[in-house]
Amino acid sequence: MSRFRTGYPAAALAALICLAGAACSAPGSSSSSAGSGSAAGGGTPSGPIKIAVVDAQSGSASDLGQFEYRGVKLAVDQANAAGGVDGRKITLSLFDDQGDPTVGTELARKIASQGDIAMLGTAESAVTLAMAPILASEHIPNITSGQSTKLLDLNSPYLFLNGPTGLTYDSTLAKYLVQAKGDKKIAMLTNSDSYGAGEHDAFLASLKAMGITPVADKVVPQDQTNMTPALNAIRGANPQVLFIGAEEAQSGLTVKQARALGLNAVIAEGAPAGTPLYLSTAGTANAEGTIVSSPYLGNDVSDASKKFAAAYTEAYGSAPELHGAKAYDGAQVMISALKACHACTGLALANAIRAVHYDGLLGSFSYNKRGVGIFATSIGIIRNGKIEPVS
Repeated sequence: MSRFRTGYPAAALAALICLAGAACSAPGSSSSSAGSGSAAGGGTPSGPIKIAVVDAQSGSASDLGQFEYRGVKLAVDQANAAGGVDGRKITLSLFDDQGDPTVGTELARKIASQGDIAMLGTAESAVTLAMAPILASEHIPNITSGQSTKLLDLNSPYLFLNGPTGLTYDSTLAKYLVQAKGDKKIAMLTNSDSYGAGEHDAFLASLKAMGITPVADKVVPQDQTNMTPALNAIRGANPQVLFIGAEEAQSGLTVKQARALGLNAVIAEGAPAGTPLYLSTAGTANAEGTIVSSPYLGNDVSDASKKFAAAYTEAYGSAPELHGAKAYDGAQVMISALKACHACTGLALANAIRAVHYDGLLGSFSYNKRGVGIFATSIGIIRNGKIEPVS
């Protein structure tokens, strides 16, 4: 078995030293899904197993945070109903990171102070990047929905992804566009945050590997709402395809404005384009024909996804999507590890997560030493507001 790498970049090590004695007060709200309590200090552990869930519950990413929390809670409720872990119930503490890395940093300190043995979330790579060094210094395993390859550069034995990296999303998409569809004139519009930068680099590298140079390559600030200047420049290049690398709301807004300007290129994107927020922001007509690269193309693609969607809808009165499915899989991986190691903690729990082999909604999880467990996505096309898998 390969040994885990425990070294960190110098900046990250400095951050760990500085934060070791920091105060534990934090912004963001917290709520528990059941009673409080922790394992006994000695002897056989008893009492509830405390796990933190960190996701945006307010702000522009709150839709994703709510999908994620519901996915986690469904998995935990099912596990508790089946007896929990060695007869112990799992309790969840929900924290609102507001989609803000600074808030996430404070929450990481708070989680470490209140006895949570693990964390599920966040949906935002930038927030996870801010939290990861603190969680590692406190030996708290984290299964995140972030997908930036920068997460892997941390080399943390405590950090795991519940889905593929952005490189997998984008290489699959680029190969489909160029090799399957024969598209050569491809434009790019990405934003400047951690997610957008990762998407830009991954997609561009995939195009270059096939000998394709984008006809336009525009980067906008992460909070920009007026895309007209960038879109006008892209329109002048007359692309067949417009690749977008931005979060859901900004992606949908970009598509809406592109269509208003008469830019009729096919839209291509990774995970964000497969969400209700993208669809509602862009408008169903504007989103028609969007090509999506995702490990979860909808609630009707398999017996497992149908069963999950039925349980989710019964519990919450609305249907799930990618982020709910990712979070559900991540929670199932965590629960499997806890059962295998009898609710161990710290590095032992991290090792147990890495040893999990789980057939989930997104595929078959088998973690490598860098914390990646899923290595494939599929291609779908949005038709009449729904994703249809491409055979």
